[in-house]
Amino acid sequence: MIKVGDQLPEGTLHELTVEYTQGCPTAPEAFKVSDLVKGKRVVIFGLPGAFTRTCSGKHLPGYVELADKLKAKKVDEIWCLAVNDAMVMGAWGKDQKVGRKVRMMADGSATFTKALGLETDLTERGFGVRSQRYSMLVENGVVKILNVEKPGQFEVSNAEKMLEQLG
Repeated sequence: MIKVGDQLPEGTLHELTVEYTQGCPTAPEAFKVSDLVKGKRVVIFGLPGAFTRTCSGKHLPGYVELADKLKAKKVDEIWCLAVNDAMVMGAWGKDQKVGRKVRMMADGSATFTKALGLETDLTERGFGVRSQRYSMLVENGVVKILNVEKPGQFEVSNAEKMLEQLG
């Protein structure tokens, strides 16, 4: 599992960069993680999936609500990362009224999540391989803060905790 002081692994994430509409007029774009984080301070929070109870009720809304306060702490971007496809992430962002506050990043095949060592197998619950719930601060590709939840918990990866850790 990735730890504080580690460089993020190579990977590609996908994002629907236009507002999601029925029958989306454009395809998602692919981005190299190393290009996205170069020279930036990025808060990344990972969660099991779009439109799920805790993810939609608490995790994503907290980061949307506190986005301006996080960015005031010299955070350049905030990413929500889930093992869903970019179209689902775009639709979820629209449903949650995310706007441009949080980038809805898709890791549809869990390749990047596995490279982080933060995957969890929820096959028995009908979800397949997903992301553990976590948050991290990355500076120029290096992990500076990492909060990984215990299975079934939502105590350390929330926006309030990240804001507190940023000082």
